[in-house]
Amino acid sequence: MKVRDVMTTDVVTVTPTTPLREVARLLSERRVSGAPVVDEQGNCIGVISEGDLLFKEIGQPEPRTPLEWVFGSRDTAEAIRRRAARTAGEAMSAPPITIEPDMPLRVAAERMVNDGVNRLPVVENGRLVGIVTRADLVRAYLRLDREIEHTVREDILRNTMWLDPDAFEVESKEGVVRIAGTVDRRSTARIITKLVGLVDGVASVRSELRWELDDLEIEPPGPAEREPGAASLTARERPPSLHR
Repeated sequence: MKVRDVMTTDVVTVTPTTPLREVARLLSERRVSGAPVVDEQGNCIGVISEGDLLFKEIGQPEPRTPLEWVFGSRDTAEAIRRRAARTAGEAMSAPPITIEPDMPLRVAAERMVNDGVNRLPVVENGRLVGIVTRADLVRAYLRLDREIEHTVREDILRNTMWLDPDAFEVESKEGVVRIAGTVDRRSTARIITKLVGLVDGVASVRSELRWELDDLEIEPPGPAEREPGAASLTARERPPSLHR
C-alpha cells in the first residue's frame, strides 16, 4: 500500500502571509493540528502546527541577566524570530519534512517516528498534492490487517490448499501474521507458511502449525522418479503476489 492510497487530498493550507490569528481559526474550524504553508506556485515551503502557535504564546523571553547583557542573549536567533512572528511564514517550521505519493506506508511511518512529526505533506515535483497523518497510517494498517487475514483464509487455505479456514487461527497485526492449526503433513505446513509470506503487506509469519506426519524425514525419490504432485514451493519460482 502506498501513501497515495491513504493520503487526504482536501488539504487545509495557508500562505506565508497568512496572519497567525487566521491560522489558529482555520486549524480550529477544520479540527486539524497543522497545515502546510504553500507559495504562489503551490510548492510546500513549510508546515505550521499548533505547537508553533503555542511557542509564540508561551515562548516569551525571560529578562536578561547582567551577564547576558554583556555576553549576549541565551536565546537563539530562531527562537527570537518565532516569538516575534506575526504570519505563518515567520512562525512555520522549515524546510518541511515531506514524502512522495508512491512511497510505501512503512517509509512514511519511519519518517514520522524518526523526525517526531504527526503529519507529512505529500509532494510531487515539489508541488503539494496531499497530506498523510499518523491517524491515516493507523487506519490503513488496521484495514490492511483485515485484508491480509481474508486473503490467508480464502485465497490460501480454502481456494489453494482446499482446507477449511474455520479449522485455523489466523491473526495479522501490523503485517505480522500468526497462523495456528493442524494439517496432515509437515510439507503442507511448510507450503502454507511460504504462501502466507508472499502476501502483499506481510512483514513476517509466525507459524504455529502442527502436523500429523513428518514427511520431510522420508527419503526423497531417486533421480529417475517423478516428483510428487504436492511439490514444495521452495523448488519453484516465486509466484505472483496473492494480495493487491
